[in-house]
Amino acid sequence: MASAIALLCLLLTGVVAQARHAIIENLGISTTSNPQFIGYFHPYCNAGGGGERVLWTAIAATQRAHPNCISLVYTGDVNVTKEQIIDQVEARFDISLDPKSLHFVFLKNRRLVEDAAWPRFTLLGQSLGSMFLAWEALSQVIPDLYIDSMGYAFTFHVVAWITKGSIPMGAYVHYPTISTDMLARVKARKVGHTNSGDVAGSLVLSLGKMWYYRFLMYHYSLALSRPSFIMANSSWTKNHVDAILSHSDPVMNVMHFFNPLFAIRLFATMVKSPKDLHTGSTSTRREAKIVYPPCDTREMVQFSLDKRERIILSIAQFRPEKDHPTQLRAFAQLLADHPSYASGSTSAKLFLLGGARNEDDHARVQSLRDLAEELDITPHVQFIVNASYPEMLGWLAMASIGLSTMVDEHFGINVVEFMAAGVIPVTHASGGPLHDIVVPLDGEATGFHARDPRSFANAMHTVLSMDQSEELAMRMRARTWAVSAFAEECFVEGWEAAWKGWVQ
Repeated sequence: MASAIALLCLLLTGVVAQARHAIIENLGISTTSNPQFIGYFHPYCNAGGGGERVLWTAIAATQRAHPNCISLVYTGDVNVTKEQIIDQVEARFDISLDPKSLHFVFLKNRRLVEDAAWPRFTLLGQSLGSMFLAWEALSQVIPDLYIDSMGYAFTFHVVAWITKGSIPMGAYVHYPTISTDMLARVKARKVGHTNSGDVAGSLVLSLGKMWYYRFLMYHYSLALSRPSFIMANSSWTKNHVDAILSHSDPVMNVMHFFNPLFAIRLFATMVKSPKDLHTGSTSTRREAKIVYPPCDTREMVQFSLDKRERIILSIAQFRPEKDHPTQLRAFAQLLADHPSYASGSTSAKLFLLGGARNEDDHARVQSLRDLAEELDITPHVQFIVNASYPEMLGWLAMASIGLSTMVDEHFGINVVEFMAAGVIPVTHASGGPLHDIVVPLDGEATGFHARDPRSFANAMHTVLSMDQSEELAMRMRARTWAVSAFAEECFVEGWEAAWKGWVQ
């Protein structure tokens, strides 16, 4: 079996070498220049979100700083052309890409990493699906440096196997696939968007899910131990990645080596001993480096800071983890505590702006409308679904307060946009908004944190009742911090420092 696998990899290497030569010729590059191929595994490169801004900003910076590199993007966007993707990037992010050093490797099996493909054991299914997708990717072309820029750490096993560990790998982690918080939530039988009430209410189901999560955490830790460098988008993400890298589970150590499944045993031969990996000296253990994602604030910083309307603005996709119900309850509490905000010149309104991707999201919007009706705040609440980027900018230019209620938000680019636009943020006291974004500037506040509807209501009241000079000063501090800390130049500098020595 081992000989057959070795022969397969040898044949694959020969085919891929021909593919590299064809790419060089297709791009019009001299074959004598010996370019370095940098592969970015990003199955949804045309999605147009914050993760895609990271990808394209990194590639654009690479094209400027490393002209002898060819950027390969492994993507499942098979219904669009290279030219259409480049045009979309420029239209959505105002990022110009050079087509002469950019090549797309199109993948036909992206459905294997979609939620719908795995109605049960979703995390495990998506992880296994990503491994198959990585095989499809590298069977077309093998890069000189492989970077997972979307959170598919299990692909590192496949890359190491196919290349026999001959190429370096890197990762930009937006959010860990599984975290110690998730294990703690299941152990405590606490209800959350990753732990349903049915599971939390059952001892048997909770025990089963705990073993499932322990298995995933163990193998996720092994996968994350492979890259030569790891970047994290916030302090929260870094802390969790570092905890995952040092994760130890003696029971899983034993199961790992005595598991009868061939695939597990095969990949086990490609990793370090769990004893070395999990009980080694902490002085030599790899840690993630924080590289904040780039935020385009050029238009937002042009907005006037004064004469804002009494608008409380939420910008977040209508997904469960964004916790829009808490926003409605907090606003209802605000109106109950301060009836003057319900009418007249001091009235305030809540606008929930966000994307709805599918039927589930649209159903979620309807449930939020029903909740607003139940709370008797419908006349004071407006939902804006799938707004255009210019429309979003328009609301940012008018709003007074930016509301974000997600617990453990890994970064919070919407919060950065609030601050750059001069909108005072009121965010949940956790994750990136607490530790990285809404932090003091020169010892003075740039916004507020809260944990429940009442504390959110109190924070919003504080902003709405500020005198003009105090309010203007906070808006200016928020903008100054957002622009200085999260500019594109800071991201490029951090990215270059993280992969220094691994790229020509």
